Amino acid sequence: MTAAVDEAPLTLDQAPPKTLGALDQGAFWANLGVSLLGFSGALLLLDPLGGAPLGIGAAVLAAVVGSLIGTAMVGLAAVPGARTGAPAMVLLRGLFGARLSYVPTVLNIVQMFGWGAFELWVIATGAQAIFGDAVPYQIWVVAAGALTVGLTIRPLGMIRLLRRFVTAGVVVAMIWLTVALVRQAPSLGTGSWTAFAPAVDYVIALSVSWVPVAADYARHSRSGRAAFGGVVTGYTIAQVACLVLGILALALVGNDPGRVWEAFVAVPLGGLFFGVLVLRETDQSFANVYSTAMSLQNLMPRVDRRVLSVAVGALTTVIALFADVNSYGAFLGVIGAVFVPMFAVLAVDYFLLGGSARWDTSAAAPARWVMIVPWVLGFVAYWLVTAVPTLDPWDAWWATVRESVGFERQPWMNAALAAFLVAALVTLVTRFLPGGAAAPSRRDPRRTSRDDPAPR
Repeated sequence: MTAAVDEAPLTLDQAPPKTLGALDQGAFWANLGVSLLGFSGALLLLDPLGGAPLGIGAAVLAAVVGSLIGTAMVGLAAVPGARTGAPAMVLLRGLFGARLSYVPTVLNIVQMFGWGAFELWVIATGAQAIFGDAVPYQIWVVAAGALTVGLTIRPLGMIRLLRRFVTAGVVVAMIWLTVALVRQAPSLGTGSWTAFAPAVDYVIALSVSWVPVAADYARHSRSGRAAFGGVVTGYTIAQVACLVLGILALALVGNDPGRVWEAFVAVPLGGLFFGVLVLRETDQSFANVYSTAMSLQNLMPRVDRRVLSVAVGALTTVIALFADVNSYGAFLGVIGAVFVPMFAVLAVDYFLLGGSARWDTSAAAPARWVMIVPWVLGFVAYWLVTAVPTLDPWDAWWATVRESVGFERQPWMNAALAAFLVAALVTLVTRFLPGGAAAPSRRDPRRTSRDDPAPR
């Protein structure tokens, strides 16, 4: 069976249709930028260190700066997907080689299962905030999981649906809830700028988690410009609005993230408009399940994506039944440490060192072991600089490393930017090493990835 010409292909040996314009991309990423997790997670923006809260001005500025940096990374990661037509993890064959691309693929699959479980948890608990405990949590999770799987069957149709109908409803709901919360005059209090850099790290991590999946949707974009502009414009505006709304809600419930949704439901027509956001949250779970299936296709290129989506959705639903959302902050820290430096290596190699002219996404793409080095060093730089707590044994080990090398972390240091700069600079050096950025591909340089979008 073959896929419809206006839908995503079923296997990697089928060329992707280029049907998504700038408005489709912008609406899709704007919807992803609004997250119920973002509302409760706004506390990690306000007080990322746990005891040194930011003032409202500092928090909003951190949201803007972090969103712009993070979405610029996501947007640039989308451009090669639009140009080559390759999904995100297949695209990494050009960076690491076909077999080595399995390493980031597996890491991405793990993070996407985590995100997917978090999203089903948030949909279920959001529904309970509106309707109470009459319907058990487990029923909401299963229902949300089933709806999510259904949306993945026709992913491009889902994106067009967002542009035509859902985005308008989300905008109206956000405006209504914002005005309603502001009218209650929440006490925003005062704070300092001490934790500004860690707050920016948190916001970057929110955005950069989409770096390893951006090409899954950009591959269907009509141009790289449309893909980049849709990400940066849609996601930045939506994420900043979401975080600010979360700050307002938290101020009304004493900065208790467990009660943040009470603030929304309590306002006039709050249940209705909050319900719009709960239902819309399925676009987040959709993206997680669909991109997990796309990542799996890098390992199993001939398996029908619909089969993979059903399997991924079922397993994600099971995980969500036992999800621990208290690990959300640590989860984001790990995502930033892994994927910010990986993006830096990709961006420098593809855009600055001529990678776009020799990018090989075939199953025969040769291993480029040297490109692992800047990625690992960027990962190390992140943990040396970060001040955001994750897991006690892990944090204690890195504290010992800092002490042993005589490194003293300063308040102004930003872990995401440190990881990016270290990985980028080391990638520049690899052009002088065997197998590095300047190494020619075994593929005919006159042949583009459009001629061979996937393994045969």
